[in-house]
Amino acid sequence: MSGIVEGKRALVVGVANKRSIAWAIARRLDQEGARVALTFQGERVEDDVRRLAGELTGGPVPVLPLDVTDDAQLDAAVAGTAEALGGIDILVHAIAFAKVDDLGGRFMDVSDDGFRLALDISSWSLKRLAERVDPHMREAGGGAIITLSYVAAERAVPGYNVMGIAKSALESIVRYLAWDLGPAQVRVNALSAGPVRTLAARGIPGFGDMVDNAIERSPLRRAIDADEVADAALFLCSDLARAVTGETLHVDAGYHAMAI
Repeated sequence: MSGIVEGKRALVVGVANKRSIAWAIARRLDQEGARVALTFQGERVEDDVRRLAGELTGGPVPVLPLDVTDDAQLDAAVAGTAEALGGIDILVHAIAFAKVDDLGGRFMDVSDDGFRLALDISSWSLKRLAERVDPHMREAGGGAIITLSYVAAERAVPGYNVMGIAKSALESIVRYLAWDLGPAQVRVNALSAGPVRTLAARGIPGFGDMVDNAIERSPLRRAIDADEVADAALFLCSDLARAVTGETLHVDAGYHAMAI
């Protein structure tokens, strides 16, 4: 499959460290010939993201600040990527956030502000990014947008709480964007990954139990890793998936298919 995204220009949003799924996707796109731009959220992760950018081989890697709640930073990140890479063909949206107090315990105890914050950052930000990359993808004759979801979008996962609601909204946004952007040959899809042991996952109460449960009940009887999610992302970003849009592709060793 060498070079199946050769010459494509990708904006990857959500890289935080070397264990993040977004980084695995960025690295895979780079390996297969894409030029990649990365973003970072806040000074705390800037050094790590810049260090990782230096490991990519597809030429100078733009590294841009991005707080998805800030219109000016959204505009600058997309415009800066398009200028540095000569356009945008791929958008990878891999960001999610909820207050710690709104994860774990009862869903009934989720705060109003926490709900709005989780939906704004984890779901609505996909629409806000999509509207900004849309002109660049139209100019390129099409493109691919992917985001990351989880089975809690479809089923109640105790303790996941407001993030499950956010993932449900995210998958719905994928379908509506697919309809709106389809005439321009821009495809929009989600990857519903099984639990992956990332640093961010450590903040989810009971995450270890979620992994153990998935291993026990998945048809393949094993966990998945970030590289497997990246391989699926590569497919969705490539012309091999040219007729796939509005889809949620599960990469979870089959866990979603089970009723136990």
